[in-house]
Amino acid sequence: MDLKERFLSIYQTYIHRDGSDKLLEYLLSDQCDFFIAPASTRFHGSYPQGLLEHSLNVYDCLCDYVSRTRAKEMYQMNFSDESLAIVALLHDICKVNCYKQSMRNVKVDGIWTQVPYYEFEDHLPYGHGEKSVYIITGFMRLTREEAFAIRYHMGFSGNEDARSIGYAFEHYPLSFALSTADMEATYFLEGKQKG
Repeated sequence: MDLKERFLSIYQTYIHRDGSDKLLEYLLSDQCDFFIAPASTRFHGSYPQGLLEHSLNVYDCLCDYVSRTRAKEMYQMNFSDESLAIVALLHDICKVNCYKQSMRNVKVDGIWTQVPYYEFEDHLPYGHGEKSVYIITGFMRLTREEAFAIRYHMGFSGNEDARSIGYAFEHYPLSFALSTADMEATYFLEGKQKG
């Protein structure tokens, strides 16, 4: 099963909320590059399908994290399969249609050569996590826990007010779990270039 097939399988198995079909229709449309976009210009997943791969990696890391006995019993992290799929698969939907492939000159063995790279061009500069929440809620409702998790998934590595992040993590444990899964996927599973 390739990455797109796996994403679709998880999405269609677990996400059944009103409007989720329209959101998936959008993701699959010609107006959206979700399934081919990179995850960044030069950091993790800076290659075609990097965003898709990252979303699936975050899903795997999140499911693994919340399945721990300690997370379930001590931290009361008992989330539905639907919530886990929504926040992990869609947390970076803010990145759709933002990366444009261009060419630049670099020296390779002393010879100037044109190589492809990605430029970031955001036509809806509404922040990061908040933009993902905004896009998703244009199609379907999120629970408050899901909205906070997506909004604060960058955790302390983002440009957020530390008090707001702390509040989100303390009051909405899915926020902490998603942020942890996002960091694990970014720093341990993904690299700058593929292969």
